[in-house]
Order: sequence, then structure tokens, then C-alpha cells
Amino acid sequence: MLTGFVLFYVGAVLFLNGLWLMGRIADREIVVINVVAATVSGASVLHDAFGAGAGAASIRNGALSLLFCTTYLWVAYNRFSGADGRGLGWFSLFVAVTAIPVTLRAFAEAASGTELWLAGNWLVWGVLWFLYFLLLALGRPIQRQTAWVTLLAGIFTGWLPGFLLLDGLV
Repeated sequence: MLTGFVLFYVGAVLFLNGLWLMGRIADREIVVINVVAATVSGASVLHDAFGAGAGAASIRNGALSLLFCTTYLWVAYNRFSGADGRGLGWFSLFVAVTAIPVTLRAFAEAASGTELWLAGNWLVWGVLWFLYFLLLALGRPIQRQTAWVTLLAGIFTGWLPGFLLLDGLV
């Protein structure tokens, strides 16, 4: 159930960040959903990685989840402070590279359709973080494409599966 809760807000923040990249949401206004998503994912990390019954797997998952939390906080900070995003771009490269072995491991260990879907999500998220690197750190003119990938990733890797998990349909 907690996974559905977090994915639901990952979907919301990615969808809205996609709209923001398209120029449909103001810089200062996008801060709210990024802080909310960071809080939700951060609370999940605290619960899973450091709560009762925490073990190696939950700590690993917590470390990976903090990549999302940090990204959302950094977007919020940049929009609040007016920073240009280059630091977030370089962090995004770090995350995109980290996503490669995570994706490969997830595909290799997948034993169900849900686990294959999660492996596919890591692939999409890794591509998305790489696009942020190209856009923010290297200044490539790909904002429109990055916006669409962000928006669609929000729907198909976050909101839809999160909603289905919350409704008990998956």
C-alpha cells in the first residue's frame, strides 16, 4: 500500500513538472508539489529503511528512493532560489548512471509481471534523469522533449500504477 501511495505522488510531481517544463505552471508555483512529493518519498524512506524490520533490502530501497526525494527537493530549491539547475543536472547524471545497474538487476531478478514493470520503470526513470542532465548541465535544447517524457512518465510509471495499487487492482 505504501508503494502505491508514493507512486501516486511520483506521478503527480512528474506530470506537473512536465507541464511546468512546457511553461504552463509558474516557477514558484511548482515548488509546492515538489516539496510534497519529497516529503512523501522521504517519509517512506524513514519508515522502510529505518523502521521496525528494516534490513539490507529495505535500506537499499531507501537509498534508491532518496534519489527521487533529493531530485524533488532540488527542483523546489532551484525554483525558489532562482538557481540555474546545473547542479541538479550533474546530480541527474549520477542518478542516470546509478539507474543502469539497478535496471539490469531488476530485469535479471524479475519473477512476476509487476517486477518486470518495475524494471521497466527504472529504465524510463534513468532515461528521464539523463535527459535532465543533457538539458540542465549541458544546456542542450531539448526542453520540449524532456517535458513530454516527464509528463508521460508521470502518468505511466507513477500515477496510473499508484492509483491501481491504492485501489487494490494490482
